[in-house]
Amino acid sequence: MSLFLRTVSVEVEGKEIIHGLSLELPKGQVHVIMGPNGSGKSTLVNALMGHPSYTLTGGQIMLDGEDITQRAPDERSKAGLFLSMQYPPEIAGVTISNFLRMVYEAKMGEKQNPVVFYRFLQEKMEELQIDPTFAKRYVNQGFSGGEKKRAEILQLAVLDPTYAILDETDSGLDVDALKVVSEGINRFRSEEKGILLITHYNRILEYVTPDVVHIMIDGNIVKSGGAELAKDIEEKGYEGY
Repeated sequence: MSLFLRTVSVEVEGKEIIHGLSLELPKGQVHVIMGPNGSGKSTLVNALMGHPSYTLTGGQIMLDGEDITQRAPDERSKAGLFLSMQYPPEIAGVTISNFLRMVYEAKMGEKQNPVVFYRFLQEKMEELQIDPTFAKRYVNQGFSGGEKKRAEILQLAVLDPTYAILDETDSGLDVDALKVVSEGINRFRSEEKGILLITHYNRILEYVTPDVVHIMIDGNIVKSGGAELAKDIEEKGYEGY
C-alpha cells in the first residue's frame, strides 16, 4: 500500500510548475524531496492536499489503491493525508486545545468529551516535551518559528494520519527545536506510516534517516537515491543536476 503520484502535472495561475511527475511513497518509508528554490516542491505538496489555487492538469493521485485526484482537501485528510505547512497561519481567539479537538472530531466523525480529549492532548505534549501551557495559547499567534513547527508536529501526533507530508518543517529551527521536531517525526514513524519530507538542507537528516532521497529540479524528479545523495547535495549543491 502506498501514496502514488502517476504522471502528475500542476498549474498555478495558468503556468505549469509540475511536469508529469511520478512518485511512490510506500508505507513504512521516509522519502525526502530536496531541490533549490522555485523547483516546485511546495507546489507539489499543496496540489497533493487539494489546495484550490493549484490546478491538477494531468495524472492521478492514488492513496492505498483509491483515486483521490478529485477529492476535496477535507476528504483527503479523512482518507489519511496530513500536511505540515511551511508557513502555518495564525488563528486569533482559538486555543490550540480547542482547535485540535475540533479537527480531531472532524476526522473521527463524532464529538469528543473535552476533559478526556484534554488528557489525551496532555499526554502527546508530554511525549513531545511541550510545555502544558502551550495548549491554552491561540493557534500560532505570537509564536516563534520553532513554536509553530512544534505545533505542527503536535497536530501530527494527535491526528495520527497514514501519510505525513512535511513541508520544510526544519526551516528556521535552532538546534534544540530541531531535535524536538525530529523526535516527533521519529515517534510517528512506523511500518504502517509513510512520511514525505521536503527540505533544503541535510541537517534534519542527521536526526531523521531517510529511506529514499529525491532531487527535484524544474518541476520533476531528476534523481533518486539513498541518504548519501543528500550529503552529496550538501557538499556540491544542485548545479550538477
